[in-house]
Amino acid sequence: MSDAPDKIPLKNRIAVFGGLLGAFMAVLNIQVVNTSLPDIQGGIGAGLDDGGWISTSYLVGEIIVIPLSAWLSTVFSLRRYLIVNTVLFLMFSVACGFATNFPEMVVLRALQGFSGGVLIPLALLCVIILLPERARPVGFSAFALTATFAPAIGPTIGGAITDIYGWRYIFFLNLVPGAVMLAALVYGLAPAKMQLAKFWTGDWVGVFTMAIGLGTLQVVLEEGNKDDWFGSPFILHLTIISAVAMALFFFQALRPGNKAPLVNLRLFGRRNFAFVNIGGFLLGFTLYGAVYLIPIYLAVAHGYSARQAGMVMLWIGLPQLVIIPFMPLLMRKFDPRRLLAFGFALFAISSFMNMNLGPDDSGPQMLIPNLIRAVGQAFVFPSITLIATAGIPPADSGSASALFNMLRNLGGAVGIAMVQTYVTNREKFHSAMIDPAVSLLNPATQSRIEALTAYFQAHGMTDAAGARAQAIQMLGRLVQLQSNYFAYGDAFAMLGTAMAGAFLSTFFIRKLKGPGAPGGH
Repeated sequence: MSDAPDKIPLKNRIAVFGGLLGAFMAVLNIQVVNTSLPDIQGGIGAGLDDGGWISTSYLVGEIIVIPLSAWLSTVFSLRRYLIVNTVLFLMFSVACGFATNFPEMVVLRALQGFSGGVLIPLALLCVIILLPERARPVGFSAFALTATFAPAIGPTIGGAITDIYGWRYIFFLNLVPGAVMLAALVYGLAPAKMQLAKFWTGDWVGVFTMAIGLGTLQVVLEEGNKDDWFGSPFILHLTIISAVAMALFFFQALRPGNKAPLVNLRLFGRRNFAFVNIGGFLLGFTLYGAVYLIPIYLAVAHGYSARQAGMVMLWIGLPQLVIIPFMPLLMRKFDPRRLLAFGFALFAISSFMNMNLGPDDSGPQMLIPNLIRAVGQAFVFPSITLIATAGIPPADSGSASALFNMLRNLGGAVGIAMVQTYVTNREKFHSAMIDPAVSLLNPATQSRIEALTAYFQAHGMTDAAGARAQAIQMLGRLVQLQSNYFAYGDAFAMLGTAMAGAFLSTFFIRKLKGPGAPGGH
C-alpha cells in the first residue's frame, strides 16, 4: 500500500521527530521554570508576589500564539515559520538566563512563550500532514510523551539543575536539544512558497479579539486566587475585558460573511470533535491540577523540597516510557474510545485514592496512585489525539490542532486556578469545623494541653506559663495541619470528579469510520 508506514520518506520521519522534540522542550520548559521560581525570584530581586508573573507572562504568550499558529504557518510556510520560531525560542531562552531584573525577565518570558507556544500545535500538525493515516497512531503516541512525560520529569530536572548549577542553567537546558531540532527541521521539512496575501487579508478582528480575550483570561486564572478574585478591581476589569473580547471573537469567527476565520470553530459541529475536546479540557484540568497539587501538598504537609517532590512526580512519567510504545498496536486492535475511557477511569481512580490524606500519607504512600495515574495517562493521550484528528479535512487540520491544544492548555490553567482557590476555601471550612472541637473549654483539649505542657517542661522549659503557651501554639499548628490534610484530600476528589466527567464524555463519541479507522479489524 502506498500509505504503509514503511513507505514514509526518511525526511518526513526526521521532520516529525524534530517537531515532537520541540513540543517536548516547550512543555518541559514550563515545569522546569516553575520548580525553580523561588531561586529565580531571589536572583533577579523579584518580590514574593511578583514571582508568579515569571510563569504567567510565558503562559499568556503561549495561549495567544497557539490559535494563531495554523494561520501563520500557511502564510509563511510550515518550514519557515517553525524554524524561525525555534531559533527565537532558543534565543529568548538564553536571554532569560542572562536576565538581571524582574521587568526584563517578564518581557523575555512572554516572548519565549510566544515563540515556544508555536512548537506544540505544529508538532501535532507535522504528525498529521507528514505521516500517512495508518502510521499516525505511532506519531500520536510520540506526541503523547511530550504532553505527559515532560510535566512529570520537569520538577526533577528543574530541581536538580538549580541545586547543582544554579537557576540560570535551566534556561540553557534547551540549547542542545534545540540544535538537534533545528537540524532535523532544516533537513526534513520541504521548502514552500510564502502566501503573504493571506497575511494582509487575514481575520484581523479575530486575531485581536482572540489575543485580548485569551491573554486577559490567562492572567485572571493565574493571578486571581492571589488577588482575591473579584475582590480585586484589577481582576474584575480583566474578566470583563476578556468576556467582551471572547464574545466578539466568537461572533467574528461564526459570522456568515467571514470566509476565512482565524480558526474554524464550526469543527465543534462535528460530534466527535466536540466531545473529545470536552474530555481534553477536563484532561488538562486534572493533569495540570495534579502536577501543581502533588508537590505543593508534599511541601506544605511533609516538608518536601522541590527536588524530593520531583522524585515523587517522576513515577508518573517513567512507566509511560514503557506503555506508550505499545499504544499504536493497541489502537489498531481495540476501539480507541474504549482505550480512552479506560485511561480516564484509571486517572479518576488514582485521584480518588488520594482523598483521605493524613500524617502518614507522604511520598511513598503516593506511589501506587501515581503508577495508576501513569498507566491512565499512557492510555489517554494517544487515543484522544487520534479521535480528535480523525476525519478532519486536510484544510482544517491546522485549526483542529490549534483548538485541541489550546483547550487542553486552557483546561490546565482553569484546573490550577480552581485547585488553588478550592484548597484555600476548604482549609478555612475544615478549620471552622475543627475549632469548636478543640475549644479551650473542652476537657479533652485541656488534657492535651496539659500533656504537651508537661512534655515541654520535661525537655528544658522551666517556665510553666511559657510551656503552656508553647503547647497551645503546637495544638493550633496541629489543627492547621489537619485542616490542610482534609483540604488537599478534597482537591484530589475534585480532580477525580473532573476525570469522571471526562469518562462519561467518551460514551457520546461515535465509532471511527473509514479504511484507516483503528479498532475495526
